[in-house]
Amino acid sequence: MNVRAALTSTLFAALALPALAGPLEDQISAELKKHVPEAPVTSVRKVPQANLYEVVVGGDIIYTDEKASVILMGPMIDLKTKENLTDARLRQVNAIAFDQLDFKNAIKIVRGDGSRKLAIFEDPNCGYCKRFERDLLGVSNITVYVFLYPILSQNSVDQSKVIWCSKDPGKMWLDHMTKDLAPTGEASCPTHALDQNLAFGHAKRINGTPTLIFENGERIPGVMPIAEVEKHLALGKKPSPEKTASSK
Repeated sequence: MNVRAALTSTLFAALALPALAGPLEDQISAELKKHVPEAPVTSVRKVPQANLYEVVVGGDIIYTDEKASVILMGPMIDLKTKENLTDARLRQVNAIAFDQLDFKNAIKIVRGDGSRKLAIFEDPNCGYCKRFERDLLGVSNITVYVFLYPILSQNSVDQSKVIWCSKDPGKMWLDHMTKDLAPTGEASCPTHALDQNLAFGHAKRINGTPTLIFENGERIPGVMPIAEVEKHLALGKKPSPEKTASSK
């Protein structure tokens, strides 16, 4: 059962949760875990914009009150600025520090001076990844770290191993993704990097490809327009505007 379904199925029971005593955040977490044990509560904090508490459940966000008497699911919108506060906060919650990435497990592709950096978790059979790689060819002065993340099929695993073991993994990867040339050769080298990529991705809840990670830690699931990629690359290691606004 997924987290949202579990929370929905126990919503009415949660309405009758008893009053809490002691450190509020800890008790909210304990009560939610008691009523929805399959929900991985990561953190609880007071929401500055309302008399509510934000509960991070895995990679999702729900809200409750100080007595944990209700559960609210869905986006919180600031009516003055029209900002989706939940989405902005999720960007913070799901961020991955760039220096947490193990770059020795990535295919490094440099264009121009390579001054701007982007990491991507990709599956060789992912159609969206292929479309994005073709668009990304037009971006200059960039270093792209491709983390092979074969989650779609056994064929994805086999192709990833062949690409990783090739004499020029970057060329074979781009030939496959942008020219539809099938990877050729033998997977005759250690492929621990792929296992480590999968372990890291599962731990960080990377559930789809492509997943983009920028230098400032912002994680973007799925394809995004190149114009937006350029905006994010221009930030470098600076926080995104959404993060800055939501942290005030």
